[in-house]
Amino acid sequence: MKTVILVHGWGGSSKDSWLPWLKKELEKKDFQVITPDMPGNPDDPKIRKWVNHLQKIIKNPNKETYFIGHSMGCQAIMRYFEKVPKKTKVGGVLFVAGWFHLANLKSEEEKTAKHWTGTPIDLKDIKNKIKKAVFLVSKDEPFGFVEENSKTFKEKLNAKVITKENYGHFEDIKVPVILKTFLEMIK
Repeated sequence: MKTVILVHGWGGSSKDSWLPWLKKELEKKDFQVITPDMPGNPDDPKIRKWVNHLQKIIKNPNKETYFIGHSMGCQAIMRYFEKVPKKTKVGGVLFVAGWFHLANLKSEEEKTAKHWTGTPIDLKDIKNKIKKAVFLVSKDEPFGFVEENSKTFKEKLNAKVITKENYGHFEDIKVPVILKTFLEMIK
């Protein structure tokens, strides 16, 4: 059975935005769906806590394992892949509003962001562990760097980049384009 892990973003939970809706839609299509609530203070997430939590939940990912991350959830997924064995190969990852660079942060958010953006990440290692990758972003992404992040996902992770309009940071209750993009990715 194909398994999909949905990883929420900074300040979120498994009950926020489109995650509950997407979980139901994927379950209707016979996917096993795991939506962990990431540990610690959601407003000040820590790499080690989030990665350790994913390691406890996802023991042996394989070609039947898929990930969908939102925002910082994308970072957590990539950093989780740094910790799995080199021979690991998952079916795919859909990065929704993921980032390597951020703009328009409040001063109190900058310290949290720096913890993530300032910690090196081995993208070459990660790329080799993902069969298919897609980066879904909106032109009006409020945290900026749309072109730079798109370029990094494409060049470093071999991700197909899909740019939409008027989705912002993809925080609505239902976002059918996420489901559609995921189902196309796994064909």
